[in-house]
Amino acid sequence: MIKVMIVDDQGLIRDGLKMILSLSEDIEVIEEAINGKNAVEKLDRIEPDIILMDIRMPEMDGVEATKIIKERYPRTKIIILTTFNEDEYIFEGLKNGADGYILKDVRSNELIRAIKEVYKGNVLLQPEIASKVVKAFNSMNKGIGESDNEELEYLKGLTKREIEISELVAEGKSNKEISKGLFITEGTVKNHLTRILSKLELRDRTQLALYINRGIK
Repeated sequence: MIKVMIVDDQGLIRDGLKMILSLSEDIEVIEEAINGKNAVEKLDRIEPDIILMDIRMPEMDGVEATKIIKERYPRTKIIILTTFNEDEYIFEGLKNGADGYILKDVRSNELIRAIKEVYKGNVLLQPEIASKVVKAFNSMNKGIGESDNEELEYLKGLTKREIEISELVAEGKSNKEISKGLFITEGTVKNHLTRILSKLELRDRTQLALYINRGIK
């Protein structure tokens, strides 16, 4: 059973999300919070697997809450769920460790699938959001300096296979999809990812996806 916490300042939204998630026998909503601060306080006594996190909330927004929660509870996965798809929020949320970012107009079955994918350890970005992330990083990379060249050299420490897998992770592919595409086992993919994260000194798949999408190849 996947334990979910819903964080949104609007009761109507929380009720709607609970109703949608009740359609899945594998998902249980164990807690709600009205803002980021409320969510952080409640995590002292509960351990959700997934947090559905709104962005714009009073007292503490979703971006700040994501950063705090990921620092204190790194095993808890966070999906940012919002109607606002501005580049700034997308970038900051993912930079702070969010495991997925989807819009509130997502279909019910897609939301359930997103939760299950993130629970398995996959990074989830809707296509329109992924394109914004890439654009944001391309903009950041104008005028690459010496520090960026050092990162280019550092990525050369990866093997050809590791670079290949890293790029597929950046495209949002799951371990299962990568294993099928490269004709290797999921266990082999996991072993490669462990080595990749270690070599690049990255925390998780989200950071790897962002790292690769910056064009550091």
